[in-house]
Amino acid sequence: MVASPVRDGVRFRRYVALGDSSTEGLDDPDGRGGFRGWSTRLAERIAARQGGLLYANLAVRGYTTRRILETQLHPALAMQPDLVTLFSGTNDVVCRRFDAHQVGEDVGIMQRALIGQGARLLTFTLPDLTLVMPAARWFAPRVQQLNEVLRETSRRTGAVLVDLAACPVACDPRLWSEDRLHANALGHERIAAALAEALELPGSDRSWAEPLPPSPAGSFTARVQSDLRWFRQYFLPWIWRQLNGRSLGDGRTATRPELGPVA
Repeated sequence: MVASPVRDGVRFRRYVALGDSSTEGLDDPDGRGGFRGWSTRLAERIAARQGGLLYANLAVRGYTTRRILETQLHPALAMQPDLVTLFSGTNDVVCRRFDAHQVGEDVGIMQRALIGQGARLLTFTLPDLTLVMPAARWFAPRVQQLNEVLRETSRRTGAVLVDLAACPVACDPRLWSEDRLHANALGHERIAAALAEALELPGSDRSWAEPLPPSPAGSFTARVQSDLRWFRQYFLPWIWRQLNGRSLGDGRTATRPELGPVA
């Protein structure tokens, strides 16, 4: 069994999060006009348990794995983190062209570099969102390919992988925001709890994987209206950006680009 730094009494000093909009925190409002997200929630858990932590979040929404590699890896290495989370692939899956092998290669480069420098690295798979949004069935085969390369790459590099795709509750629509692509506050809390369990953080357990209570089934008319609203507000704008080569990350920078203490 691999030793757990938290369980065995070793403090994390510097935690750096790399990724896209999921790691940035969409859609988990922090109450101050920004986003909190699972990475910040995880940092808060660790800081509360050990009495402090330096934390940086380099994630930028819309970034593909290659762009994360090109813009976030070297700044992360310079911070010499002993804990890293790296999650990517969602934006690769929805691109017009998707090369699972190349995504795996790019993820492997980042994992090996960060682990080789002494960091403990966590990642996770992407759940099947066909129950959350109808259009996801078009990308389901790509998501399966992505998850396979993430599993295989993590096995080779020694990264700790939390297989959310194998957990039924991760597909519950109540954990996802109105855009059906980003977790809501409850979803981000579940992801943070899953990562805390993977670290064997004191006080963590597997309650994050428990199903939500049953909910009344909505009417057919309400579901159709919800789907149409989602199509107009989110799907059509996404199609426009794809056709015009635009990204939500254009002109944006990381919201927490430097290491700083967790409040």
